This record gives sequence, structure tokens and C-alpha cells, in this order.
Amino acid sequence: MALVSRIPSISPYSGATQLRKIKSFGLNPIFCINYASSPFTEKHSIERYQRDSWIYKNELEQSGSCPILPDPSYVRDYDIALQLPELNKMLQVLKEKREGEGGCDKRGPGNVFLVGTGPGDPELLTVKALRVIQNADLLLYDRLVSNEVLELVGPDAKLLYVGKTAGYHSRTQEEIHQLLLSFAEAGANVVRLKGGDPLVFGRGGEEMDFLQQKGIQVKVIPGITAASGISAELGIPLTYRGVANTVRFLTGHSRKGGTDPLFVAENAADPDSTLVVYMGLSTLPSLASKLIHHGLPTDTPAVAIERGTTPQQRVVFAELKNLAHEIISHRLESPTLIITGKVVALSPLWPLC
Repeated sequence: MALVSRIPSISPYSGATQLRKIKSFGLNPIFCINYASSPFTEKHSIERYQRDSWIYKNELEQSGSCPILPDPSYVRDYDIALQLPELNKMLQVLKEKREGEGGCDKRGPGNVFLVGTGPGDPELLTVKALRVIQNADLLLYDRLVSNEVLELVGPDAKLLYVGKTAGYHSRTQEEIHQLLLSFAEAGANVVRLKGGDPLVFGRGGEEMDFLQQKGIQVKVIPGITAASGISAELGIPLTYRGVANTVRFLTGHSRKGGTDPLFVAENAADPDSTLVVYMGLSTLPSLASKLIHHGLPTDTPAVAIERGTTPQQRVVFAELKNLAHEIISHRLESPTLIITGKVVALSPLWPLC
């Protein structure tokens, strides 16, 4: 099957433009959006980022071309120069609105909602998530949030891309914290949109802890995590009486990065358990080797799912010993979820029964 075509990352950068250091919110500079495509919506990335055009409006009107820059650091630094004035303007409008409605002293800060959008299919959104999305003032969204979800945002809300991908972070985690804090303190209803569930490998716990320490009320609206949504799509029961009595979620990336996954304890190789690996494409060869070393049979059924629950979903089934090779052969790309365990063979799609 052919890969979905990609739109290259672009920026309205002009070589003659000199970057300037800009202060924002009285804090360190906050860096922002690159026209980086979402892995779910490459063919529609331009339409997707039209919702962010409030930031680029003046610059795009003055620029006749959008050359591709070889160095992402230039893209990131230039994007901050474009966005910061508009973000500051929005903050000022919110503060003046609060003062006109009774003053900051009489009203507390706004709310921050950490909202999970599920594995990709917009119909897997919860009713509560939909209501919050439609009533937000500002939404900060990740790279795994689909166009279909963004189209549900209210017409007066502002969207800001804060996604991360390997080798490029449109914003650091600390900058995201400061954005959430600044706008919540101004009285805005701020929604942090995350793929899957905010508290499952989504760093939602860090954002919640930071804001609560600053006196900001945080409400978490769970989403269907990729393990549940994708396994249901494939007809794989994560647990099954007499086959798998436990399920474990594992991140394929260590905190310090690199090619070696997080330490895999011996009980993670339990043949009577289901193991789900998030973000494990690059580390799968090492991970599979460790699992086999710890006793997981080499013929354990396994599956890798790229962009699960979306129209672009691609699936590769294989025994554990062959899965890494099959992933390379089929050129799967991130985001790809990996499930191993005897329950995989219960899927009606399992080809090796």
C-alpha cells in the first residue's frame, strides 16, 4: 500500500528578515507554530492551519513566497517573532474584558481543561470533550489532533499549535506551561487538546501539577487512549479469560531519548499478559530483543498499527521475532502502536491462525 503523500514543512520566513528577541508575558520568550504537518492529516495540512492564520495574517499579506528552511531552529525562532505580538494582544483583550465585567480582584482565574481527543477518529470524542472544545477561548493542540476535531472548535476561539515531533518541538514543555498559566490568569477558558488520553504518556500530569501549584483549577476530560481505541478497531481484546489476565502500557522512549527503550522488567515479558507499546517504532528492535531475552516466546503474536482508527490506518501482523523486519518492509511511520500477546491472534484479521 502506498504511503500517504507528505506536505513539507514551510514557513513564511524571508531571508532578509532579522530575528529579534521579543519579551512576552514578562517571561522568557515563548516559541510557537511551524507549518509542520500532522501525521494524521498531511493532505489537508494547509486547510488545517488556516485556523491559525490569525497569527500570520499580516506577515502572509506582505510575503509573496514561503521557502522551505533547512534548519528548524530558524523556523522556530521566526515563528515566535510572528506570534508573540498577537498573543500579547489577545492577552490584553482578555484582561480588559475581565476588568469591564467586574475586575480581576472579584473574579478568579479561568479554567484549564486537559482534553483527550482519542486515537484519531473524531466520533470517539466524549460528549463532555465536545462541549468544552466548543466553548473555549484558546485551544493549544498537539500534532495528533485531527482536522475533524479542530473543525468542531467554536468560530471565535483561537487555535495555537504546540505539537512535538522527533527533532522539532514547536514549543518546549516549559513554554506550554507558561502559555496555559498566562491565559488562565487572564480569565480565559483554555483547552489543551491532546491525542489519546491526557494522562497516558501525554505529559498531562506535568501540566496539571504545574498549574495547580500556581493556583489554577485544572479539569481533566479523559479520552480513549490508543491502546483501547485501536485494539477495539482490530477486534483484539486486551484481556481475555484464560489467555491474558493483565495488560501493560509501555513507552518506547526513555526519558533521556536515544535508541534504547525504558528498562523492561522480567514481568513485562509475561506470556499471559498483553503488552502495548506507545511511541516504539525506533526502539522496537531493542525492545523485542529484551522481551525475548526475558522469556517471551519468539512466536508471540504481535501487530503494529499506524494511524489507528483513521482512514489512513495501516496494519502489520507478525510474530514477535519478525515484527521489526515487517515494520521496516512496510515502511510504517509514526504514530504507530505496537501490541504483543496471545490476544492478538484472537483478532479476526490475524493471518497466521
